[in-house]
Amino acid sequence: MKVYFRLLNESFGFAINALRNNKLRTLLSLLGVTIGIFSIIAVLTAVDSLDRKIKKDLSSLDKNTMYVMRFSFGPTEIPKWKREQFPNVKYDEYQYLKANLKDAENVCFQFFTKPESIKYESKTVNSLNVVPVTDEFDDIQKLDFKTGRFFNESESNSGLPLVILGNDVATGLFENYDPIGQNVRLYGQKFTVIGVIKKQGAGLLGESNDTSIFIPSNFLRKKYGDNAEFLTPVLLIKPKKEIDIEAFKGDISQKIRKLRSTKTGDIDNFFINILSGFTDFLDGIISQLNIGGWAIAGFSLLVGGFGIANIMFVSVKERTNLIGIQKSLGAKNKFILFQFLFEAIILCIIGGAMGMLFVWIISIILTNALDFEFVLSWHNVILGTCLAAVIGLIAGILPAISASKLDPVEAIRSGM
Repeated sequence: MKVYFRLLNESFGFAINALRNNKLRTLLSLLGVTIGIFSIIAVLTAVDSLDRKIKKDLSSLDKNTMYVMRFSFGPTEIPKWKREQFPNVKYDEYQYLKANLKDAENVCFQFFTKPESIKYESKTVNSLNVVPVTDEFDDIQKLDFKTGRFFNESESNSGLPLVILGNDVATGLFENYDPIGQNVRLYGQKFTVIGVIKKQGAGLLGESNDTSIFIPSNFLRKKYGDNAEFLTPVLLIKPKKEIDIEAFKGDISQKIRKLRSTKTGDIDNFFINILSGFTDFLDGIISQLNIGGWAIAGFSLLVGGFGIANIMFVSVKERTNLIGIQKSLGAKNKFILFQFLFEAIILCIIGGAMGMLFVWIISIILTNALDFEFVLSWHNVILGTCLAAVIGLIAGILPAISASKLDPVEAIRSGM
């Protein structure tokens, strides 16, 4: 074992000498490995960071949460002209499903609506994502409060002018002051602030809660009615755990068809969108990005492998005399082979380390420049190191074999 440690130490010394004595040639040879490792680890880091962000954004939601509305989240075989005739879901349907869906843990009524501005004294925050919902929303999509609370069932049913502010909205209106109990103006009316949500960061799936405000949906129903063009109603349904999701969907469909007196044989004039289907779609995109990243990086790694093989053949040529001396002193073929093989691997690991260093620096710059966290995980660091070692092994095997097979007499003579 000591022999191999000494061999590894000598190989490391030869690799460092190659870098020191032939800086330009060695760096150009390592450039391919550096770019290859940089490419694949950069893509994997970006995709992992994206995946982590998506999972964080969806962590407060059950993957089986359903959105019942007149629109579909994904592609559908129903023609557009027919979909345009679908009616909106109604508040009465929400009340009926809430009372009669046995396998539902919670049912919430929500409006999708246009952005609005909110004012406090002389300060205004524009283009806010308004989320009008019933009180069950906080049970379905758990909100993390910095201070205050969500509105209760009585306040929700009454449609009281109460508002919960996202972190950035609260900061924009009140700076460092406590907004709880203060009155702000929205929809031309005074709203009382009852809660502030903790900072979430940039959202990938729609608006971030940082730039959102939450109000009782019944406030808008009382003010504008159920048929306002800028309001799109949707039912959020969270099923109980460990139930048959397809059977539950069928139960929802049956009850809504009954309420709407849909004839037998007619298609459903609504869509039941399941969040898990959307997340599966996102997982597919992430997998494709990973495959694309590997394909792009593969060409760079191929070029890098040729570069390392080239420098190793040159190294064998330059050290032919030394190889002959080592063999004449009793060095076995295996010792020579491992010496050059370790050198190739060490050179590739150095190139890979440079590539991962660039990824780390760029991830820090982008994290500070954008409201998005790029994280170079230990998993990717280990993957990059192993990948660099494999490239070195493959690229160095032929030069190492050629060095180990040199005749000691001919090797010494050629070096004289």
